[in-house]
Amino acid sequence: SLTDGPVTLKILQNWVPRVSPYFDKEHYTYVGHQIVIQESIEYFGAVVWPGALALSQYLESNQEQFNLKDKKVLEIGAGTGLVSIVACILGAYVTATDLPEVLENLSYNISRNTQNMNMHKPEVRKLVWGESLSEDFPVSTYHYDFLLATDVVYHHTALDPLLATMVYFCKPGTVLLWANKFRFSTDYEFLEKLGSIFNTTILAEFPEANVKLLKATVREN
Repeated sequence: SLTDGPVTLKILQNWVPRVSPYFDKEHYTYVGHQIVIQESIEYFGAVVWPGALALSQYLESNQEQFNLKDKKVLEIGAGTGLVSIVACILGAYVTATDLPEVLENLSYNISRNTQNMNMHKPEVRKLVWGESLSEDFPVSTYHYDFLLATDVVYHHTALDPLLATMVYFCKPGTVLLWANKFRFSTDYEFLEKLGSIFNTTILAEFPEANVKLLKATVREN
């Protein structure tokens, strides 16, 4: 039930090309801040994917629609931390999560880009999709206003645990914002499953990058 239909956008060249001795650092500018991201070539999660750029850009330009100030935000599959850093700059209480092997680089990027700034101090935590959720994030204690996910769907076997994780954290009142590059039939199958569980709307499409940005909320019946 798409009323207005998604907006069509381009991913802007928000990164600043640098002649840098370090090939592994990318410089971006969002919300008036220069953000320096260290990528790691060993891990999938440690490269900035187009979905992260799309969501960062969208959050920056739609602050009235999605006001993150003083909101509790959880990012799953945070990767290099770009989206979490942007959410922090926008005033959110951010918890950035990912697999254990990604956390060192994630923590480094987040602390480097948010220290000495007047904002809520972000938290970095381990979260393996579908595992120990009720132990590590008991419902009685943790409630999030926003659940953010970018490029979490690609060729991997953890799609069911990923969906279970989204279902676990999406309570009434939570808004899931998911941006993904659509490459494979499995991506569309995941989208269908998501649509069968949540109210979903495609907010924006970035055709050049094959990225769709979706909003999902719990069906309250």
